[in-house]
Amino acid sequence: MQEKINALSRKIVEYSLNIKKGEKVLITGMLETKPLLLKLIEDITEKGGVASIRFTEPEISALLESTTNEERLELLKKEGMEDVENFDAFITIRYTTNDYEHKEVDSEKTRKIREALQKSSHIRINERKWVLLNYPSRLDAYKASMKTSTYFDYAMDVMNLDYNDLKERLLPLKELMEKTDKVRIVSPNTDLTFSIKDMNIVPCLGTCNLPDGEIYTAPIKDSVNGKITYNTRSPYQGEVYSNVSLTFKDGKIIEATCDGDNEKLNKIFDTDEGARYVGEFSLGLNPLILNPMGDILFDEKIIGSIHFTPGSCYDDASNGNDSKIHWDLVLIQRSEYGGGELYFDDQLIRKDGLFVEPKLVHLNYNLE
Repeated sequence: MQEKINALSRKIVEYSLNIKKGEKVLITGMLETKPLLLKLIEDITEKGGVASIRFTEPEISALLESTTNEERLELLKKEGMEDVENFDAFITIRYTTNDYEHKEVDSEKTRKIREALQKSSHIRINERKWVLLNYPSRLDAYKASMKTSTYFDYAMDVMNLDYNDLKERLLPLKELMEKTDKVRIVSPNTDLTFSIKDMNIVPCLGTCNLPDGEIYTAPIKDSVNGKITYNTRSPYQGEVYSNVSLTFKDGKIIEATCDGDNEKLNKIFDTDEGARYVGEFSLGLNPLILNPMGDILFDEKIIGSIHFTPGSCYDDASNGNDSKIHWDLVLIQRSEYGGGELYFDDQLIRKDGLFVEPKLVHLNYNLE
């Protein structure tokens, strides 16, 4: 166990963040993540960096959010800006205890908190170095249908993927996407088209998320038309949504349904004007992640999947959409999840989650 924690810490400090002498690093985590916290402090210090720890806890966090008033919003805004002014890098270590802890927090308060933090969050994501990861928990093991010790090994192996190897494998796909105009996604209850013409294409190789393994861009904002139905459970703001289905016209979500509370679902997309437009289109490529577990950080990297994300875009693949939300909803297209096709400029590129384009078949790993 300790050897895998040591390897993960080195990957974060030396590879993901490439910590330099004098850089200040804010680490946020729970007490349960102590083994990794201790090693991170050692490794950051060894590189000449300066580590600081901020502890969090879900029940306390939910209570603070639910008691938020105007004075606290001003304090949060000030603290957020102080963080990006004082720190060069951020490590956020999540530890799952209850997906529903924030269920009773007023959605309007959540919206105001996001609004208060929007400026500092934008700087943190786009102008600072950062890593987000999940430290393995018993609840994660339960959701993944694994024994706790087996899941710990699995999660560590997935986060410690050889990203240099993936980088080489991704190059032909990146080049193809850079030449692509029209994208079409076809799956059960899904037929969606949009353009990615001249958009920047960004491989994700363990520098921000752990685990990682995707390649993303953004659709031309008003080019999205048709319907998409996601087949993974999607946690968001204290709720878990299933069978989310979105219908688009000229880029905008004009209908949103799910198996649960449609009114609450639509409130998410009514957060602001940008919430009904899409800020990201991405292909999941991590060969070690095969099945969903209701954790977006893992599920969006599932090999043979796509995610199509309502909300804000990233600066390095900007389509101009701005929003306080960014919700990575995942559709798995492998045959055991209903299958599907992915077309670039009317050419079949991937069928049932497997690349059929000869220049890309090496990205299937051993799934054929």
